[in-house]
Amino acid sequence: MLPFERIITIDRTSNIPIYRQIAISFINAINQGIIKANTHLPSTRDLAKLLGVHRKTIVAAYEELEAQDWVVSVPRKYVAVSAKIPHLKPKKWSDEAENESSYGAFFDLPFKQITAPKPKSTRLLPDVILDDGFPDVRLSPIDDLLKIYRSYTSKKHSIRNATFGSAQGSLKLREVLADYLSETRGLNIEKEHLLITHGAQMSIYLAAQLLLTKGDLVVVGKPNYGMATKVFEQTGATVVEVGVDDCGLIVEEVQAICEQQPIKAIYVIPHHHYPTTVTMSIERRIALLKLSQQYAFAIIEDDYDYDYHYASSPYLPLASSPHNGNIIYIGSFSKLLDPSIRIGFMVAPFNFIEQGVALRKLIDVGVDGYMQNALAELIKLGELKRHIKKAKKCYFSRRDYLDQLLQEHLQAHVTYALPSGGMAIWLVLKKPHLVEYLINHPQLAIKHAVVELNAFRFGFASMNEKELEQAVLLLKKIIEEKK
Repeated sequence: MLPFERIITIDRTSNIPIYRQIAISFINAINQGIIKANTHLPSTRDLAKLLGVHRKTIVAAYEELEAQDWVVSVPRKYVAVSAKIPHLKPKKWSDEAENESSYGAFFDLPFKQITAPKPKSTRLLPDVILDDGFPDVRLSPIDDLLKIYRSYTSKKHSIRNATFGSAQGSLKLREVLADYLSETRGLNIEKEHLLITHGAQMSIYLAAQLLLTKGDLVVVGKPNYGMATKVFEQTGATVVEVGVDDCGLIVEEVQAICEQQPIKAIYVIPHHHYPTTVTMSIERRIALLKLSQQYAFAIIEDDYDYDYHYASSPYLPLASSPHNGNIIYIGSFSKLLDPSIRIGFMVAPFNFIEQGVALRKLIDVGVDGYMQNALAELIKLGELKRHIKKAKKCYFSRRDYLDQLLQEHLQAHVTYALPSGGMAIWLVLKKPHLVEYLINHPQLAIKHAVVELNAFRFGFASMNEKELEQAVLLLKKIIEEKK
């Protein structure tokens, strides 16, 4: 029997719930080949006794693993590691550092040292009928956030407190966010590993500017988030596209490229790929992590809507797995609160963050310390968690209502796979070239469409049931009027 009491590490001082720590330890051990596919795990009673925790804690950990497809469970018989997990070469458990953060290592891959400023383009979002997946600002705790903000700005404060703030971001927000990401996403990080930005787009820009030089190869999915592709092209890098299917990015195509030529980085959106909304499978996540270490390339993980997953607990980010610091993890609060709240973040080894701060100073001297501190207070008070719980329930209902409307009114005209999370449905039109007609129609504005695929994103989160019905009926009218 494996020494589970030494494989499973528990830190009772951590903000991460114990059941999640146990689940993460199992995931890491499976990833590292310590626990093989089909291995039967101890009973909940035996493992609880072994680890000195309540049996319900083990039940919760096993349920988390099953929800993420790491294990299969036969009630009253056994829990075993899934047979779908790829074969991994076993490693001795005693050779592994216990509970060691992947971000404890230096970022050993080559990256730019900043010598001159780089221009950063901006683009205003148009008013649309069909957005590509925005939150409903009517549900947002924006009033609570602004109330806290006003309390900061109305207080008597010194000249020091009135300055722009650190280019790395508010210390208070970085401390609170490090704990929040550790608790909710399994990231073992400190405040030094965080850079607060003006949204995910700035984070992508900074990461690309540091990592890529002319002629470097960067891999993206096809289709991809277009603004990320443009950023990579702006660096002079060569962008290579690989396919995306129902299981996410096709990692076998990435491996084929690696076998022919070196790549510098890969940009992935494993949780809900943009624009198609598919979730990357566990098997491909493991394979991608292995390739990253085998061929020494960086992974830029864009996790723009992690909290909105409806079918089960969301898969943990790639960055929660051991990766020797090769992953730059990017997130944003724009999808959680309001698109106008331009606060995002980047997680990386501290030496990479240092250079990110240096570059950020060249394009953005200071930050809104008041707003960042207000957001930190909102998180600390538990308001963000309460909002996510409420919004998730609402968006889940709206997704299902849109599904009902599409089947009732547009089944003859579109195909789609109902996403397990996110805030949009990817609609593929049956009639050739129809999307070109729709995006040019004067009664309709579509935020994101891919002409080559004859498809577009239908954002449902920002609309109530009445608005969803109006949008679907308008689409039906326009499509059926087209001869």
